[in-house]
Amino acid sequence: MKDSIFAPSFGNRPRIMVGRDEELSYFKAALNSPAGSRDRAALILGQRGYGKTVMLLEMAEIARRNGFVVASPTIVSTDLQRRIIEKLYDDGSKYLRQDKRELSGGNVSVIGFGLGFQTDKSGGMEKSYEYRLIEVCRRLTEKGKGVLILVDEVQANSEALKSLIAVYQEMVGEGLNVAIVMAGLPGAVSTTLNEHVLTFLNRARKIDLGPLNERVISDYYRKVFKELGISLDVSKYDELAGFTEGSPYLMQLAGHYITIYSDDSGQIDKNMYEKALNDAKTDFITDICETTLNTLSDRDIEFLKSMTQDIETSRVSDIAERMEVSAAYAQRYKKRLIDSGVIKQIKRGEVCFCIAYLKDYLQDKDN
Repeated sequence: MKDSIFAPSFGNRPRIMVGRDEELSYFKAALNSPAGSRDRAALILGQRGYGKTVMLLEMAEIARRNGFVVASPTIVSTDLQRRIIEKLYDDGSKYLRQDKRELSGGNVSVIGFGLGFQTDKSGGMEKSYEYRLIEVCRRLTEKGKGVLILVDEVQANSEALKSLIAVYQEMVGEGLNVAIVMAGLPGAVSTTLNEHVLTFLNRARKIDLGPLNERVISDYYRKVFKELGISLDVSKYDELAGFTEGSPYLMQLAGHYITIYSDDSGQIDKNMYEKALNDAKTDFITDICETTLNTLSDRDIEFLKSMTQDIETSRVSDIAERMEVSAAYAQRYKKRLIDSGVIKQIKRGEVCFCIAYLKDYLQDKDN
């Protein structure tokens, strides 16, 4: 069958947003809060495949419906502010084209698009991108439009990000109608928060995208498979939700494969159902588990392999013994892996995996 609902690819925005109603309700309320409100700055934390980019895209649509001009999700890079200015011009061109005021220095438009936002013909010093971004937001604020800046894949120790946050603080101090939402892996965000010049971010709202509720996933499958005309045994819905272990990406993968393996009448036999789940798991391991491990050190991976000897949770003291290191040494790697979103602390001295099937993958690699 043709898949018209599931979107198992990074950055794709699925037709239906699942299990994030609370987070989106907060965001809607933040947009309606006064300019300068601390709620207008938010940080989205989540492991790979937990829907950070999808959340940003959903927020962009909500903001546009509420009268905001949006700089769609921009990946952190050296030209971060230039890209944001370009996107604001693209989204708000009908408001900015009407504004013929000039900035300073030469006759080149601020981003090369000739939209009436130019440097001063008197030959004065050309303004920085920081100044230009502030000026764009000033003009949109004057026209009664809010500005939402979305930043994806936050990188630790990024000079471009430091500059953007400094500019945002200036705009807040000026009372401009602006908001900012940034998303990244827990470790990168944690490091960023510890930067002295970015302590402002510690006051920002933290949105932790954890696993989805399996009941929500089961209900979602019931709804969309009915819409697609797929006949799935009623006992399979909870089983399928359990298979995903709360991962939004794995939920999309499993739904996609079940859909395309179903025949024209919407039937899927036992063998094809099992193949769908196996293919979904294989893709998930390649895209998420292997990608995650590629970012870790050999010692990090040794810590994780030590955890695979336990059934559910692992005591850090046992891990230290297996690694033949001191407890203090093991604690350092525990913190690194928690910050990276690979494991989580259950209670004092005990941890467990928080990426679906990572434990299985590590065990299979050793066999």
